[in-house]
Amino acid sequence: MAILQEFREFAVKGNMVDMAVGIIIGAAFGKIVSSFVGDVIMPPLGILIGGINFADLVFTLKDAAGEIPAVPLNYGRFIQTLVDFTIVAFAIFIVIKGMNTMKKKEAAAPPMPPEPTREEQLLAEIRDILKQR
Repeated sequence: MAILQEFREFAVKGNMVDMAVGIIIGAAFGKIVSSFVGDVIMPPLGILIGGINFADLVFTLKDAAGEIPAVPLNYGRFIQTLVDFTIVAFAIFIVIKGMNTMKKKEAAAPPMPPEPTREEQLLAEIRDILKQR
C-alpha cells in the first residue's frame, strides 16, 4: 500500500498536472501548426517554385512488381515536417522569451521590507516617549 500512496502523491503534485496540461496543449498546437504549414504555407510555396506539391515529391527506390508494392522515399513530406518543426520551435522560442522577460521584471521589483515585530514596535514607542521628555 505504501507504493500506491507514494505514487498518488507523486501523480497529484502540481508539477505533474501542469506538465500533463502542457503536453495536451502541445499536441493540439502541433496539429494546428501541421495544418497551417500543409494548408497555408506549402501551397503558395509550391506555386512559387513551379507548381510543385511537396506531398507528391517522391523518389521510388524500387518499382512495384506484381503483388509487391513500390518502395517510395517521401522526401516531400520530410520537407513539410521540417517546416512544421521550424514553426513550432520558433513559437516556443517566442513564448519562452516572453516568460523570461516577465520573470526579469518580477525579479527587478525590490521586495517589500518586513513589518517590524511586536518587540520592535514597543521599542520604537519607548524611544518616541523618551524623545518627548
